[in-house]
Amino acid sequence: MNQTSAACFDEMIDADGAVRSAYGGYSAWYNEQVPELLRRKGLEAEAFFRRTGITFNVYGDEDAEERLIPFDMVPRIITATQWRRLEKGIEQRVRALNAFLHDLYHRQEIVRSGRLPERLLQNNPAFLHEMVGFTPPGGVYTHIVGIDLVRTGEDDFMVLEDNARTPSGVSYMLENRETMMAMFPELFTRVRVRDVSDYPRRLARSLAACAPAGASSKPVVAVLTPGIYNSAYFEHAFLADQMGAELVEGSDLRVENGRIAMRTTCGYEPIDVIYRRVDDEYLDPLTFNPNSVLGVSGIMDVYRAGGVTIANAPGTGIADDKAIYSFMPEIVEFYTGEKPILPNVPTWRCAEADSLAYVLDNLADLVVKEVHGSGGYGMLIGPTSSKKEIARFAEKLRAKPQNYIAQPTLSLSTVPIFTKAGLAPRHVDLRPFVLVSPGGVDITPGGLTRVALKKGSLVVNSSQGGGTKDSWVLDA
Repeated sequence: MNQTSAACFDEMIDADGAVRSAYGGYSAWYNEQVPELLRRKGLEAEAFFRRTGITFNVYGDEDAEERLIPFDMVPRIITATQWRRLEKGIEQRVRALNAFLHDLYHRQEIVRSGRLPERLLQNNPAFLHEMVGFTPPGGVYTHIVGIDLVRTGEDDFMVLEDNARTPSGVSYMLENRETMMAMFPELFTRVRVRDVSDYPRRLARSLAACAPAGASSKPVVAVLTPGIYNSAYFEHAFLADQMGAELVEGSDLRVENGRIAMRTTCGYEPIDVIYRRVDDEYLDPLTFNPNSVLGVSGIMDVYRAGGVTIANAPGTGIADDKAIYSFMPEIVEFYTGEKPILPNVPTWRCAEADSLAYVLDNLADLVVKEVHGSGGYGMLIGPTSSKKEIARFAEKLRAKPQNYIAQPTLSLSTVPIFTKAGLAPRHVDLRPFVLVSPGGVDITPGGLTRVALKKGSLVVNSSQGGGTKDSWVLDA
């Protein structure tokens, strides 16, 4: 996402140069600090991240190595009033997503009504026919959801995209807060901030509540990881450790007596809930990719027979499809009977002839994304692209228009980062994390703020050079 005007909304400083109320307490504290001390604290934070192993891998990089997640120590602050509105909008959207997924894999009433084109499901690899007619335990499809938000004004928040398959980044949210509290404990006595440290406990409780019928009174939860070479392995290991759950790979599991069992020092023991961080395609070589060594042979049969809960449910990736995203206002209204509290970013569907013509005529001003893309890959940011890059992308669009959507240039909000010269504004987004169980929707106060660290940069993804910040929701 990008912006064209320098007159974007700054979340800390208003147009007259005054500090906004959300940042009043922080600003007073910051002005009392010695710059050299803050610089030393920044180096301490970097050393802490290296020592803890808070790193990620970049796929497709010939010089691929584990990279440090850049961390900025100026928090992103949201008022209690703003957060209450965001919570309502996020819960509305997540409930609609779950209802939508249940409908897609059963009667498809939204397709029958004409509100969603059937073409979006046809030949879409994210729509799993193996899930048709099956309802996951508790009726929950998206147990963990990340909703990416962007801000353009005081009360103007929009949903940039939905992450209903395997949203990542929550470990960075937790580590950012722990780092800030370790470096600046006195700051948290002056500014009352809502806690996020209990997320792993809430996650474990929410997952256990989704255990299938017949599970033990204390359901066994495990985190299924592709292994140490996965870009988010740190997070998999971190969450398993923090939850007190087992971290397992596919080779640690097998089907035994109609259950999924994990290898232990005392033999194989059954698992009730698997928080999987393995993509659908690799989950079960008997059902999906026969060459997969990351999943468990037969796990889909056990799942459909009610022997295990898989979180998030296979097939939820259809809700991450950016062409589906463009219909989310209609989806929210169809399943809730309400207008969306949080709007979408306006979106052109390139599969539609009129929209394609407009996009091709205005590529230099638009952001174009692959409908199945993620992580900032496979996209065009028109205002920062050369004429040659735009021309090449236009050929891709003409060849496969159904693979792309386009969005307008937005003037995204900025939050200051700490630099050698002092505070400087940079563009941000926000990914709140949501837990869903039969008992309800649980939204962690805050989330992961991603920040474009380079001046003028528009991409916040860590894989594209972005960093992270601690996200504060002020206690009322």
